[in-house]
Amino acid sequence: MKSVFLLFIGIIVFTMVLNGCSSAVSTVTPIEGEEGNFEQGKAGEVTLVIGAYSVAKDAIEELLPLFQEKWLAETGQKVIYQQSYEASGTQARAIIGGFDADIAILAMEGDIDTIEAAGLITHDWRNNEHKGMISRSIVVLGAREGNPLHIQDWNDLTRADVRVLYPNPKTSGGAQWDINAIFGAGLKLSEQELGYADEKYAKNFLKQIHANVESLDKSGRASMAAFEYGVGDVIVTYENELRARISKGIPYEIIIPEHTILIENPIAIIDKHVDEHHNREVAQSFYNYMMSEEAQSIFVKHGFRAVNEQVAADSQDLFEQPADIFDIEYLGGWDHVRELLYSKRGIWYQVLADL
Repeated sequence: MKSVFLLFIGIIVFTMVLNGCSSAVSTVTPIEGEEGNFEQGKAGEVTLVIGAYSVAKDAIEELLPLFQEKWLAETGQKVIYQQSYEASGTQARAIIGGFDADIAILAMEGDIDTIEAAGLITHDWRNNEHKGMISRSIVVLGAREGNPLHIQDWNDLTRADVRVLYPNPKTSGGAQWDINAIFGAGLKLSEQELGYADEKYAKNFLKQIHANVESLDKSGRASMAAFEYGVGDVIVTYENELRARISKGIPYEIIIPEHTILIENPIAIIDKHVDEHHNREVAQSFYNYMMSEEAQSIFVKHGFRAVNEQVAADSQDLFEQPADIFDIEYLGGWDHVRELLYSKRGIWYQVLADL
């Protein structure tokens, strides 16, 4: 009798464990050939993990419930988000180090390239009409109400009475855009004064501005927060950061330099992770939605310039065009810029070391 009783208890325990496992596991398997539909009896939720750079946080967080509503209407399935917002370089390193983001939205394509080089992205993420970009902006100068120091252009940032803010390019993609803009402006000025683009001139120009930097924060968002707390007289930042705050009633002044750089921010699906999570379909739908007129209009609302051609045309009157805008190719492309400016013996580190 004792052995029968023990056998009976064992069957009950085994059944409880089995039921517990089946209720804890949530898998989503699309019906082959039927996009957006799922087999009966599958879980009513799907998780999407998003790793983004800090500056894009406000726009993305407004878009998430809109896509959630759209996906629910199309599939009957609720999207559960896991989100992380960090400086772009920090976010890229986190993804490579084990943070299993399905979607990466970062400040610069070089950070996506490092994820690809680590083997996590296996498709050609640039191969679409927007070349893998989700938003655009430009590097501008921000001053406090009334522009009390009469900042007009990059040259004013070399003055002894001006305290400057921009983040650390070692951790922040936004900071690299800032440094690229200053260095590129130096090249443009050397063309005007010397008749050719001179790297030594541009390095010295960057060095003069950096001498007035008040602090190097971890990210563009952290730098903006420091400026809001009263640190510094002028901030070098994304145009969208200032436009978003002005729209909320903060009386900042935007100064668009004569020479500045076009910022392009990338988005990519992380193949390794979506394959592990079995959520490629929702990830691809989210990606496509980010390029839609609705989503791009919300990026514009938050101060970004759209990559969607229709939205860009509709919103062009909202944005002032710089007298001379250049892109990363003017500096030789990202591979050249990483070596020239940000390698161990690059110009940026020479500036830090006062060489």
